[in-house]
Amino acid sequence: MSVREAFAFPNPVNDYAARSTAGLVVVLAVVTIAVNQWWLYALLAIGFALRVAGGPKYSPFGRLAVHVIVPKIWKKEKLVPGPPKRFAQTIGLALSTVALVLSLLGFGLAAQIAIAFLIVAATLESVFGFCLGCTIFGFLQRAGVIPDTVCEACNNIWARDTTSANAA
Repeated sequence: MSVREAFAFPNPVNDYAARSTAGLVVVLAVVTIAVNQWWLYALLAIGFALRVAGGPKYSPFGRLAVHVIVPKIWKKEKLVPGPPKRFAQTIGLALSTVALVLSLLGFGLAAQIAIAFLIVAATLESVFGFCLGCTIFGFLQRAGVIPDTVCEACNNIWARDTTSANAA
């Protein structure tokens, strides 16, 4: 297996698996805020790092979502583009890493606030199916910050949205 294959992110992604993973993140993040211990911030950051590295392949939450929660509970599939989901996981990695560093430096309240932002985003994903990171990805792609080649399917989605908006 090549390095590229080892760190490939799935594309497309089952949206129900992403939502389930987000729900698990919400639970861990709430516990992290309540307990306010550096090692819980580290667990959150490691989980995001593993998901950024290979989607559900290396992540315990991702594997649980893909192999247990979706097939046994949701029993649904809705395929969505992978690159925006990876971008969203990268934002989660950044927030959880900032929280970890703040916690290690003794700024527990600031770490809790950073995780509160993560909880809001993960709750939107889990409960409402609204991926804040994916929305930001779309705006950045439309602005030309993220090249169109990163997600061809995203280009088609935005084109459809524009077309349907113009038709209305």
